[in-house]
Amino acid sequence: MTFPKIGNLAPAFTLKNQAGLDVALKNYKGKKNIVLYFYPKASTPGCTVQACGIRDMQGEFDALDTVVLGVSPDAPVKLQKFIDKYDLSFDLLADEDHALAEKYGVWGLKKFMGREFMGILRTSFIIDKEGRLRHILNKVNTKTHDQEVLSILRDGI
Repeated sequence: MTFPKIGNLAPAFTLKNQAGLDVALKNYKGKKNIVLYFYPKASTPGCTVQACGIRDMQGEFDALDTVVLGVSPDAPVKLQKFIDKYDLSFDLLADEDHALAEKYGVWGLKKFMGREFMGILRTSFIIDKEGRLRHILNKVNTKTHDQEVLSILRDGI
């Protein structure tokens, strides 16, 4: 799998959020930058650290005119539980058939405890207000992800 090309329009999407409402890339065009981050599974340790880091920096993302959208193969009901449990302040999107993950090149072979399986490769995409892909973080550290993304946004995308 390959990532979309930086500078091109980001692959379009419409997915259900935790409340079952449609969220589309086109809804933000001309209005907000987007951090679209793919994570493997709600409420797991690494994904929780990553999401809580974003939650804790929500004011900074807002100040930089940026919306954060998390994407996983989880169902909306599981995403809502994750949001409720950790008081998350941003939308999580359900990519249950992993079609969006495939479009973005982040559905691939993973290894864990000696077994191989297909899953989400933790990756973040920064999309500008015009819908163009400006940056890809494919070596995401869950503990510092929020700071890395904010640094890129502050430097101008």
